[in-house]
Amino acid sequence: MRTILVTNDDGITAKGLNCLVEAIKDLGNIVVVAPDGPRSAQSKAITVTTPLRYWKQYTNGNLTMYRCNGTPCDCVKIGMYSILDRKPDLLVAGINHGTNSSINVIYSGTMGAALEGCAEGIPSMGLSLCSYDQNADMTEAVRHSVKLIKKVLDEGLPTGICLNVNFPVGEIKGAKIVRQSRGRWQERFVEGTDPAGNKYYWLTGTFNNFEPDAEDTDEGTLKAGYASIVPCHIDLTHYQSVETLKSWNYDSQKV
Repeated sequence: MRTILVTNDDGITAKGLNCLVEAIKDLGNIVVVAPDGPRSAQSKAITVTTPLRYWKQYTNGNLTMYRCNGTPCDCVKIGMYSILDRKPDLLVAGINHGTNSSINVIYSGTMGAALEGCAEGIPSMGLSLCSYDQNADMTEAVRHSVKLIKKVLDEGLPTGICLNVNFPVGEIKGAKIVRQSRGRWQERFVEGTDPAGNKYYWLTGTFNNFEPDAEDTDEGTLKAGYASIVPCHIDLTHYQSVETLKSWNYDSQKV
């Protein structure tokens, strides 16, 4: 029986996770290892200064759920090396509440977990719905997630590649394989004062899409009502720049 390891960054009680697990519970041995609370924007953070712990939350047939006090990446590691007796056939992170398109991919705990699975040689994907509503309707996102999960189980993924999948809100027209959109957050901090009279700062901001008319990006695809599927890889080397930088004739011995 195939084993699917599932995690998220919204926590083990999140609707997105539980709707997904309910839909895929007949696809194999489903093992959920998820944070015990929200861990959004953790990227690939791991815990190294405090002990990690996990507890069995629920078991029924071929579905077992554990909660962990660590990050999404921690959950993947704990799942692989302390709970499972072999590597899973697939790692799925999500369904996340909120978009992970464009530059969000580098901050996302959801995608951090997917990249961790990818680094371990496991076919992996992060799934996200473009709604931060904790009670969002997951019907369409789940339907398309199941189709994609079955496809990856059957076909596999190229070595070193994982998928960043985002779903628009409402009816989904289909799915497209596209590239990551160029954009960034214009960030600012809201300043406040706590009851003790100490100042605090709350991060907020506005997303700026630098190519709003591009149709071959995740942002453009989502805007058109399609799910976006972006292949991501863990090798961050920009190979086209290697020869250019070699032309500097940089000699470290003379520094």
